[in-house]
Parts: sequence; C-alpha cells; structure tokens
Amino acid sequence: MCAHHHHTFTIDIHTHILPEHLPDFKKKFGYGGFIFLEHHAPCRARMMQDGRFFREIEDNCWDANTRLRECGVHHVDVQVLSTVPVMFSYWAKPEHTLYISKFLNDHIAEVVHRYPKRFIGLGTVPLQDTELAISELERCKSIGLAGVEIGTHVNDLNLDAPQLFPFFEACQDLGMAVFVHPWDMMGKEKMPKYWLPWLVGMPAESSLAICSLIFGGVFERLPNLRVAVAHGGGSFAATFGRIAHGFDVRPDLCAIDNPYHPSRYLGRFWVDSLVHDINMLDFIIRMFGADRVALGTDYPFPLGELTPGELIHQYTDDEELKAKLLHGAALQWLNIDKSLFLAD
Repeated sequence: MCAHHHHTFTIDIHTHILPEHLPDFKKKFGYGGFIFLEHHAPCRARMMQDGRFFREIEDNCWDANTRLRECGVHHVDVQVLSTVPVMFSYWAKPEHTLYISKFLNDHIAEVVHRYPKRFIGLGTVPLQDTELAISELERCKSIGLAGVEIGTHVNDLNLDAPQLFPFFEACQDLGMAVFVHPWDMMGKEKMPKYWLPWLVGMPAESSLAICSLIFGGVFERLPNLRVAVAHGGGSFAATFGRIAHGFDVRPDLCAIDNPYHPSRYLGRFWVDSLVHDINMLDFIIRMFGADRVALGTDYPFPLGELTPGELIHQYTDDEELKAKLLHGAALQWLNIDKSLFLAD
C-alpha cells in the first residue's frame, strides 16, 4: 500500500524520545520514583522504576539515526519529539523536576539542532511549580523548541486549576504550542489487570483534560493558545453528546467557571489521528475539522500506529484532505511554515 501512493509531505506530531543515558536521579536526589535505563543488550534497554520493570525500549527510542532510517521506510518527513510522559515527574520536588526537565529539553534541542529539517522539539516543565514552569518554558523557546508537552493533570490539579492559568497564558504569549498527553492514569489502582490503565484510563485522561480546559474557561480566556491532545482526544469525541447534554440540563454544575456551551470549543483545539479505527477517524474529522486532526503515531511504542499514516491513506484518496491530515493541521498547531522544511 505505502509504496504506491503519491508521497504527501508528512509530519508526525506524536513521537517520544529519551536520551540514551539517564543520570541515576534516585542516587542524585536521595529518593525514589524516577526512571533509570538499564542497558542490558546491544540496542536495547529496560526502563526501570525503583527496581520495577516499566517498559523495554530499543535504540529507536534514543538514536536519531535509527529514527531517521525508520522515517525513511515510513515516509515521515518530520517528527515532533517529546519525552516519554513517565518522565514528567510532577510528583518530585520542583527543583529536581526542573533539573530533569532541563536535562531532557537540552537533549531534544540538540537532536533538533543537528537535524533541523527532520525534527521539531517539545519540552517538558515542572508544572507543579508555575513560576519554575514558566521560566523553563521561556528557556525552551530560547533553545529552539516549538512548544511543550504536558500531562493531563498535575498531581491533584486538573488543567482548569487557577494556579496553572499563568502557565497557559505564558504559552499563548510566547507562541508555544501545547501537547497534552495522558499520564498517571486515574483509577489505575482499581485496574491491575489487562493493561486497563492504558486502554480505559488513558482515553478518559484526555477527555478529563479537554473538559477541564473547556469548562474552566482556559480556551475562552486564551483565544490564541494552541493546544493539541493525544489519541484523538481520547474518549472526548465519543462522549461529547453526554458532555453537551450535561451542560444543557445542569448548568448549575457545569457552567460555574465558563458560561458558554461546550460546542463552542469544537475546532478550537487540535487532536492527533491515533484512533486505530477508520470510523473513529471519520468521526473526529467531522467533529473537529480536518485542519484540526494531525497525524500522530506514538512512535516508537507498540500501542501506536505501526505503519505511520496508514489509517489516513486508507481513509481518503483526496489529496487536499490528505495534505491537511498529514501536515496542514500540524503546521497550524505549531505555527510553523512548511517552506522551512523544503528549502535547501
């Protein structure tokens, strides 16, 4: 399939990268919870958390050349790089999370600097401390990152929390794109089996984040804030009828921070295309608009789209529509011009 279709310039907004070697943060900071990489075989490592196995990764998670080779096979021209959400570390002491964030952000900036036509970088920030988060956001911009990746919540705060608002305001003022990614899944203690935190909790986390931004008035108060949400917005689109009806029948509960109907914000934010289902892709394109749905694959992880762009190519042969989904929406979200990647 892939070899035959006319190649459309392609940006993948949802890919994760780690440095090959992480410091031993537990030793450095004197307490646990941090990820450590155990390189136990060539081109492979175990992500370990306090001696517990978290996930096996391969060198495509850290090696830019391996990524570029696989992008060549997959016809992906540009990858947007962000850290693996388990690295957010919002639960740690803010100055330690700042240290980790700087380490990760410098690595991503360095990869982008080496291959500016192939990679766009997003930073991570210590969101549990708004001032520190804003100062690292400013530094991210200064080292050439295009935005930040944040979690769907910050410890006990949802994204409508008043203390987070100045951070979103700074993102708008600095023109930094925001990528919201589920992490630390709600109810995970009640879902010990079947990988359910990833299958049930993650989609709910994305919907929680969108609902918080809508009902909390963040989108309303920051009209130029550019937000994209992972996994097609999770369960938001599928449950939007319920959300809207809830607002209609109980405005006394839903409209306390923002008086406007949730439908006002459809098309106000971006989602990636990672829904693994052609009917759902059609549904989110109808709901959000084709210029608000951008290719995202979760490369290099197995829950992602294993052949980037396959679903979009199956969905349509319309070149104009395909162009929106494969790069147009992404460029709008990032506020970047396509010519930057095509020039010599």
